[in-house]
Amino acid sequence: MDEPVQIPAPRDDEQVVDDTPYGAGKDDSITDTTEHARATRHTLTINGASMRYTATAGHLVAVDQTSARPTAKIFYVAFTADDTDASTRPVTFFYNGGPGSSSVFLLLGSFGPRRIKTAMPYFTRPAPYALEDNPDSLLDHSDLVFLNPVGTGYSAAIAPHTNGDFWGVDEDARCIKQFIKRYLTVYRRWNSPKFLFGESYGTPRTCVLSWMLHEDGVDLNGLVLQSAILDYAQMGNPVGLLPTLAADACFHDKVTLAPAPTDVSSFLEQQVLPFVQTQYADVQEQYARTRKVEPKVLTFLSDILGIDPILLQNWSLDPSTGGGNAFLTSLLHAEGRAIGSYDGRVAAVDTGIAASIDPASGNNDPTVTAVGGVYTAMFNVYLNEELDYTPISPFIDSNEQAYPDWNFGHVDPRGEDKGGFNSLYTAGDLAASMALNPYLKVFVASGYFDAVTPFYQTIMDIEKMPLDDASARDNICPKYYQSGHMIYLDNDSRTEMKHDLAEFYREATPPPAGSEPAPTSQGLRAADQAPHLVQSRYRRRLSKAPY
Repeated sequence: MDEPVQIPAPRDDEQVVDDTPYGAGKDDSITDTTEHARATRHTLTINGASMRYTATAGHLVAVDQTSARPTAKIFYVAFTADDTDASTRPVTFFYNGGPGSSSVFLLLGSFGPRRIKTAMPYFTRPAPYALEDNPDSLLDHSDLVFLNPVGTGYSAAIAPHTNGDFWGVDEDARCIKQFIKRYLTVYRRWNSPKFLFGESYGTPRTCVLSWMLHEDGVDLNGLVLQSAILDYAQMGNPVGLLPTLAADACFHDKVTLAPAPTDVSSFLEQQVLPFVQTQYADVQEQYARTRKVEPKVLTFLSDILGIDPILLQNWSLDPSTGGGNAFLTSLLHAEGRAIGSYDGRVAAVDTGIAASIDPASGNNDPTVTAVGGVYTAMFNVYLNEELDYTPISPFIDSNEQAYPDWNFGHVDPRGEDKGGFNSLYTAGDLAASMALNPYLKVFVASGYFDAVTPFYQTIMDIEKMPLDDASARDNICPKYYQSGHMIYLDNDSRTEMKHDLAEFYREATPPPAGSEPAPTSQGLRAADQAPHLVQSRYRRRLSKAPY
């Protein structure tokens, strides 16, 4: 018989030493069901105003929806503002993606009260590293909870369950749903405005989770989808990828148009997107079939991508060849460098032994390599020295065992099979959540230089999702930044994104009961516009991107 859950109050008088071994393997589990937590007190200055806050590191136990028995122990770090009415203050739940990633990148890179200093888009030198207060923290608008899915961080299944029982689209979302409900109960936050913030795979997780929470009577105020992937069938779609690769070429001064582009946003808006939206798909399909292309079209493609016309023809005019790796290793080939898929601004040596190392193995993509060491080191420093929480287990920042064993099966709210490794589709879950909750607002953030979840593919995925109601589409707010997959690693982009999120939170947080509803965001209007005109609204937004 499982032991009942024990909930000691968060301790703020001594360091917590957690001696539970949290195995990260598929068949691993634990038996401990205690919910230890360590609370520490801090101050932070945002916009010239000092605020006091509490950081809490610990575990909560997710339980089975039916039996109420413990199923998994979830590690989290929460930041809550002191001297506020916690019952009505917004609370945001953060998670990264993978699947198999902990929340460490968001925790110490994005909008928490402390952040790591990096040299992005350049390699961050080895230790000693530095932590600093984060003036772009969202703590002035919301309490922040960074959680780690089972098999990451210090989160694990509780026997008789094993970690692998939670490695799946629906299994993962159900577990996180139960964690969120547990948090709302333990910390008395049921009446707080509630937000989800997911990055990368965290965006399909958010879509599914938002619907599951709605079914359990937990309606959300807002969703933040950063670097979204809503339709796995479109991964590597050359139409969606081409604008990102053109942005990479522009950043590295490889565009050969005359006159040369002066900035990325106007280059994309005025020259790349019109071609992509009206000609490229037909040109690429025709070439694959006939091996013929108009010389001026081939020259234009070569100019905007910085790739030799003969090489483009070898690729059948498809720069997504080899998952996009052909372009990433070709753009700076003459200089002996390759650029990152997560952030095309980042370049690394691609000669000798470096050229033989698989960029997908061991997180060797130039972007991840540039910051991997600093995150591993400084999370351990932060947890042990500032949050006074010391586990005996190693922290699993990215569990490479989870992805190959992940169950991509999924049935959407309409009862349709929308799962599969190459076909997972969660835009339907998002559409259902928005259709049934007319006040749900969605902030969609994309980086120009992200070839993993390209910004223009996200535009097309949102445009095609099954959401007919124009007023619901008005609740979508897309934003674009001069950064990569992890937008917040770029200092200017993080500051601009914080400004945009502050406005988003103000709009998504309701006025007192009985007053007029808050105004909607200026987003898409699908009902009264043809698709190409809807996309032109995105193009107008591009011109407002920060530089």
